[in-house]
Amino acid sequence: MMTTNLNGGGRGGGGEGPCGACKFLRRKCVSGCVFAPYFDAEQGTASFAAIHKVFGASNTSKMLLRLPLHKRLDAVATLGYEALARVRDPVYGCVGHLFSLQHQVMNLQAEIAHVQARLSMFQRFYLVPPQQMQQPPFDLAYNNEYPMEPTNLDVGWEEEQLPQAVRL
Repeated sequence: MMTTNLNGGGRGGGGEGPCGACKFLRRKCVSGCVFAPYFDAEQGTASFAAIHKVFGASNTSKMLLRLPLHKRLDAVATLGYEALARVRDPVYGCVGHLFSLQHQVMNLQAEIAHVQARLSMFQRFYLVPPQQMQQPPFDLAYNNEYPMEPTNLDVGWEEEQLPQAVRL
């Protein structure tokens, strides 16, 4: 893991020992060392080892010197990520991780399409708004199995007492 010490250039030339990069390279860490702010003596050695193995110390130094100071920390973090990915997967490096993520996105998009299709099907068949009650296709009052004639019913009303619309 990369650590940063932005308070004046890390350990380079401060008498406390070399930075992680200079310690790995077994050289004296001078004041103004380009690696000192980004690779401390404790954890910086391991992270610089991966960067050195993939990119080399000279190339890394040249890359960092070409960048403005405010972009160097991001560059070191990116170089570290790419170097560790290349150590883990020498053929594809971090691109292998990108392919894996793209494959995962495609699988999830296919799953979403499948779930949306199933949801649409369920909505069509199970969530159809209830239709209004329709009159049955036959009239129960005139069903041949159970003939009902008004004369057989004695409800206690005289025909004159019923409203005109109800009279048979």
